[in-house]
Amino acid sequence: MSALLWLLAGIPLITGGVLAVAGRAANRVAPAVGVAAAVATLGLAIATAVDRPTASAPLFAGIEAGLRVDGLSAVMVITVAAVTTAVLVFSAGQLDRTQDRGRFFGLMLLFAGAMLVTVTATTVALLLMAWEVMGATSWALIGFWWYEPHRVRAADTAFLTTRAADLGLYLAAGAAVAGGVGSLHLDALSTADSPWLHVATVGVVLAALGKSAQLPFSFWLSRAMEGPSPVSALLHSAAMVAAGAYLLLRLHPLLAATAWAELLVAWAGAATALLLGVVAVAQTDLKQLLAASTCAQVGFMVLAAGAAGVAGGTAHLVAHAAVKAGLFLAVGAWLTALGTKHLSALCGAARSYPLVGACFAVSTLALAGLAPLSLWATKDEVLAAAYQQSTVLYAVGLAAAAVSAVYSVKALWYVLRPVPDDAASRYDTEQQGTRKVAVAMRPPLLVLAFGAATLGVLALPDVSEALRSAVGTPGEPSPQPWELGLSAGVAFAAAGIAWWRGPRPVPGPAAARRWAGAWLGLEQAAHFVVVRPVMGLARATAAFDDRIVDGAVRQVARGGLAAARLAGRVDDGGIDALVSAVAAGARRLGQWARRPQTGLLHQYYAQAAVGFAVLVLILLLVR
Repeated sequence: MSALLWLLAGIPLITGGVLAVAGRAANRVAPAVGVAAAVATLGLAIATAVDRPTASAPLFAGIEAGLRVDGLSAVMVITVAAVTTAVLVFSAGQLDRTQDRGRFFGLMLLFAGAMLVTVTATTVALLLMAWEVMGATSWALIGFWWYEPHRVRAADTAFLTTRAADLGLYLAAGAAVAGGVGSLHLDALSTADSPWLHVATVGVVLAALGKSAQLPFSFWLSRAMEGPSPVSALLHSAAMVAAGAYLLLRLHPLLAATAWAELLVAWAGAATALLLGVVAVAQTDLKQLLAASTCAQVGFMVLAAGAAGVAGGTAHLVAHAAVKAGLFLAVGAWLTALGTKHLSALCGAARSYPLVGACFAVSTLALAGLAPLSLWATKDEVLAAAYQQSTVLYAVGLAAAAVSAVYSVKALWYVLRPVPDDAASRYDTEQQGTRKVAVAMRPPLLVLAFGAATLGVLALPDVSEALRSAVGTPGEPSPQPWELGLSAGVAFAAAGIAWWRGPRPVPGPAAARRWAGAWLGLEQAAHFVVVRPVMGLARATAAFDDRIVDGAVRQVARGGLAAARLAGRVDDGGIDALVSAVAAGARRLGQWARRPQTGLLHQYYAQAAVGFAVLVLILLLVR
């Protein structure tokens, strides 16, 4: 059944490639073809989850391109395929015929296909290839409206940030080879020799934290909001951002093989969940609020990976995918209809569009962690693992859960208010609204809202036990009744306070609120700590090249020219002059030798007599 796996990856990748290359020429058929490919991929995902096939092909000497669907990847392939289908159905109703739908649907399928390869890859080499394709397509999708420079700059920032962290995977691959894992199988990374085991772990953690927008890389997700809303829905739910968390869950044995990695990952996730939750509270743009909440919620998954809660992290990943995809699609529907995503301008949006508002409300309440909705149950699975590791870690996670309720209720408070009299004057600030929600955009919202409400079943005792067995961690802890009650009480209390306070700013210094609203100043810090030094080094290197390397080359050239000129002078004034002098002397001697040759016989006799006399004289003198 290995053909199923190749088809699972091949259908979205090949179809996406064809549509992306066709571009506008495929505008008419792109939605139908894209949705059909997504539906076929979903069917194959279900089939592979049941059959659990493996496939491999030779890639390099001693290294295979391996694919496998096991318990963990079975959950992921269904999640990725289902969310992709819902997002593409929504997109078919959102994008009009004037837009480049062929390129859009093609890139979305390529993006999803790369994620499917990522979650089923069994070797680092194939994982790296899919990881790179996912990064490249995310850049193209964030900057989809390439004719607007600020969107291209945002795509560049997101791509370069994640790309810098992605270098960790190359570091891990090199360390694995040096550590004796020549096959580069993911399951064998934890067997690498020391110190290469630690180097490989550093690389994996770096790549995962960067891809999942965890601290200190979180700011790139804010810039990713410049892409179309369906892109945000897929990127924030089941692809790209989820990839890093999935990698840490998949490679938990690697984290456990070191004495420090689990603790580092757990605290990175907990800190992100809390601090980026505070960032979400400070936002006034709905997409920015949801983006910060994505960092925070993925932080719980990363916390689960570090606290040995693989099943809980997986359940939270699946439930969050439905919640966040539904929320971003709802924002996309309002952006299409009203032309704005600013919270104050969306007052009454849920009343104006009741179906979208109802779906948004269900997903928002789930995001708040209110019982009995999905994220309440799955978050407690994560917190149970954190409690087993450290009481302080559990307390931070619980505080982050309370903050989740605050930012979720803040978003809901605005859209449920009565429609203000001057509402129309606040619309169309970002694009011209259509004042309607297309019929094709509604079914995905309903399906995702249903998932947001019900996927908490993954935390039911029998289901969670089956999930633990499927992912190979049967000994994971389950939340105790007091933990469930405490988290529910904290969430309801935080939600009640947030609703009662309404849009009033959180108490505290205004500078702190501005700091949180600016995503903790992480992008500015990155420019100061990384970009400026790198650019300074580049300028210094360029100056060294110009003044030293190029200068030396120019000096050598100048010396060569000077030597040539000197050689020319020596040749002209010395050698040529000597040759000329010799030639002139020879000419004079010739002239002198010709003078006695007069042609007169008596002169020849006289010359002979003189010569004979001289010879006799010499002989006499010598004797």
